[in-house]
Amino acid sequence: MQDAEPGALRRGGAELIKATAPFEAENRLVSYLLLAQTLAVLGGLLALVVWSPYWQVQLLAGLLAGLLQVRLFIFYHDAVHGALFRKDPLAAVIMSVVGFYLLAVRSVWKESHDFHHQHNGKIASSAIGSFPILSQEAIKTTPAGQLRAYALIRHPLSIAGGYFTVFILGMAVMPFLRRPGRHWIAPVSVVVHLIVVALAVYALGWVTAICALVVPPVVSMALGSYLFYAQHNFPAMQIRSGADWDYVTAALRGSSMFQMSRLMHWFTGNIGYHHVHHVNHRIPFYRLPETMRAIPELQDPGCTSWRIGDVLACLRLYAWDAQQGRMLTYAESRASAA
Repeated sequence: MQDAEPGALRRGGAELIKATAPFEAENRLVSYLLLAQTLAVLGGLLALVVWSPYWQVQLLAGLLAGLLQVRLFIFYHDAVHGALFRKDPLAAVIMSVVGFYLLAVRSVWKESHDFHHQHNGKIASSAIGSFPILSQEAIKTTPAGQLRAYALIRHPLSIAGGYFTVFILGMAVMPFLRRPGRHWIAPVSVVVHLIVVALAVYALGWVTAICALVVPPVVSMALGSYLFYAQHNFPAMQIRSGADWDYVTAALRGSSMFQMSRLMHWFTGNIGYHHVHHVNHRIPFYRLPETMRAIPELQDPGCTSWRIGDVLACLRLYAWDAQQGRMLTYAESRASAA
């Protein structure tokens, strides 16, 4: 199939979503084969950590296992969306176990991520399911303590430490404190995780235990947290409010296309095609590239990448300026407020 010519059509709203509908079709055999492949490679890497006598090999295998856990998370992410394994009871059990293992239990993930999709691109709702964004007008009137908390949440170290900040605190502790009856299983997943780490230290030694059970989630959750961030905090992003907001425009202009190598697209389960995913979240991850190739309106998104300059450009963003129609850096925000 040849790529469609960018800009050939300009469908929007329900019409564009309808154009993506044929790509919702899942090949269940492909889904299971890809899941089995991912689990087999992940299991092989963890086995290498356990059986290798060399700590350098153990560490390398643990780092690669972290990348595999990003890919595994995408299966869970798509299954909760209904893009994979719809009405499949066996897969539902497997995916619930995966969510428990990845410290993102179904009740928490579905609640926050569904809200994020329904309210993508709205400043008032940006903190739920993603990183908060304040407008420049709000910056001028927000108390200093709240601004410090806002800056801390968006700080690069908080993003890099997603294992603690985004997943243990954000996906387990805070949801339980907010709704303990609904999200009681979330802190249980953390307690079980810590118990398993402690048992592994006792049985296998601390190097093996750390490389098998701590390094992978630290890596996967740091990468995942940055992807959460950069997919909705990038220089070309646009935010609409009130009557100007609509679902498809928010998907196309408030979600990035994360450019990366084919290998990294594999490790990250094509989540870099994030604007396509936001237009229609029921498209399986392995069909997102062909969807973008086939539909002209999906071919001119705002982009970012793993290049150092692009990463720094995303991390410097601080507040939305409606007058300029762009995100301001911290320095620009302070200068404007002054």
